[in-house]
Amino acid sequence: MDEAEASLLRHFPLLLPQNREKTVYEGFISAQGSDFHLRIVLPKDLQLKKARLLCSLQLKNILNEYHQVVQQRMKHSPDLMSFMMELKMILEVALKNKQELCVQPPSCSFCKDLLTEIGAIGWDKLACVESSFSTIKLKADDASGRKHLITVKLKAKYPVEPPDCVVDFPVPFSVSWTPQSSLVDVYSQFLVALETLKVFWDVMDEIDEKTWVLEPEKPPRSATARRIALGKNVSIAIEVDPRHPTMLPEFCFLGADHVTKPLGMKLSGSIHLCLLQNLKDVLEIDFPARSILEESDFSMDCGICYARHLNGAIPDQVCNNPQCGQPFHEICLYEWLRGLSTSRQSFNVFFGDCPYCSKPITLKMSGRKP
Repeated sequence: MDEAEASLLRHFPLLLPQNREKTVYEGFISAQGSDFHLRIVLPKDLQLKKARLLCSLQLKNILNEYHQVVQQRMKHSPDLMSFMMELKMILEVALKNKQELCVQPPSCSFCKDLLTEIGAIGWDKLACVESSFSTIKLKADDASGRKHLITVKLKAKYPVEPPDCVVDFPVPFSVSWTPQSSLVDVYSQFLVALETLKVFWDVMDEIDEKTWVLEPEKPPRSATARRIALGKNVSIAIEVDPRHPTMLPEFCFLGADHVTKPLGMKLSGSIHLCLLQNLKDVLEIDFPARSILEESDFSMDCGICYARHLNGAIPDQVCNNPQCGQPFHEICLYEWLRGLSTSRQSFNVFFGDCPYCSKPITLKMSGRKP
């Protein structure tokens, strides 16, 4: 018995070969405490893409909606063991979804109480409610007119058990709850939390409206970081504290040293007024808007892979040669320098030649795994 057969027997002891050529397997696959009968017929070359799967009526009904997925996995699985593992995973998902569909509908008294609670909040605040009444979405505007949404997931023992609440906040949102609490209490606490974050969102909105934000392209309300363009291949990455949004943020300059070092010396101390205005005053610069700073002036493509985005990141390394200034992804520059016989390394710092201008270039690894 080879390793593959031993592994198949260990994971699926109820599925056994029915002939010496091992082209027919029959038995059972187990999932969620139940066994389901099946038969697999393989061609002489044992290639799964030409195999046939025969299921019992019970298993066939369970996998009916997953027929195409099963066929696709059979066609692309390298061996029977891999296919059986994927089939078991699909079966687990199918059984779980089936169980969720069989959940008992809420009682009339539960629905009546819930409708009363929604009415107390205001029907104009209701964004969505599932037919099972297990998930309710409520909307609200903050003092600046921004739209917000809270998703309330009710548990089986509601209101004894507190609901799970999902919000797009930069800080954790937890609900104070007692068995006497209701949706009205959840919504009231949601409104209070909105007001505590008003200044933070005002600050972030001003940054988004008056500067060229490189990352993230479409920031959610929970995002506390921004990478802002300052000039040709120069940017600043800031991390704003949502609890103290007008104070000095954590920051990091990205660009050639001869440009960023003078800026870094200016940015020190505390910020007490409008964050964006104080950044302008301390740095003694005006943040260029996207309409002013043309995209062609800020090269966004990596000089090695020629792509803008790589694993969700844009180039954050820049050649220090003023005549070059070509940006690179950290991982791309790392792989480039590692492949050069002339490069050298000191701890997490690499020294080598720029792929564009061949002038000396330095890469300090951020600690992210390449």
